[in-house]
Amino acid sequence: MKKIFIHGTGHRAASWNETIASMKQKEPILCPDLPTLLDGKEAAYSNLYASFAKYCDGIDGRVDLCGLSLGGILALQYALDFPDKVESLVLIGTPHKVSKAALAIQNVVFRFLPKSSFENMAFDKKDTFLLVNSMKNLDFRNRVRNVSCPVLIICGQKDSANMKSALYFQENMKQAKLEIIENAGHVVNEENPRRLAEVLDTYYSLTPSRLPSKA
Repeated sequence: MKKIFIHGTGHRAASWNETIASMKQKEPILCPDLPTLLDGKEAAYSNLYASFAKYCDGIDGRVDLCGLSLGGILALQYALDFPDKVESLVLIGTPHKVSKAALAIQNVVFRFLPKSSFENMAFDKKDTFLLVNSMKNLDFRNRVRNVSCPVLIICGQKDSANMKSALYFQENMKQAKLEIIENAGHVVNEENPRRLAEVLDTYYSLTPSRLPSKA
């Protein structure tokens, strides 16, 4: 089973390196670089999702998806659109809907950041603005009940912005388990990668039939 780990807006594929190195399961894990998937297309969410879907479609068999933040949104939408392709889903610090108020505040902060601040992020300043603003209408509240595969919801203990979403997913998905990672905020894979590795190892060692199921 191919595992695909998807990074967030403010990070690169390498953000998974320490987590993967700490995992016991050593089969290759794919970590696509999201800007590269766009292949020159405009950095709008619709283009990014289409490129991500094409990437997943090109992999033989079913896949295990694990995404953080933007990566979680992409993974969730793909699992909803192509349920026969997804074996399991891990959502880390993933919102169930994009908050327009939080988006407005984020835009103000981004506007005053110099371009150099975006050098270590997945997208440059211009593309970050474009991508984030193209996501303002995303809302999965009416669809999450349709997720048919097992789901692990992960949230950093200090990630107050996404804790509500984590609880929403847990309550509204049939096969969902919630795991809170201590000593971590939003970027769990960088702030507590070893604990995240332990949680993922445990989750992937379970067969779907042994995962919790809600009536």
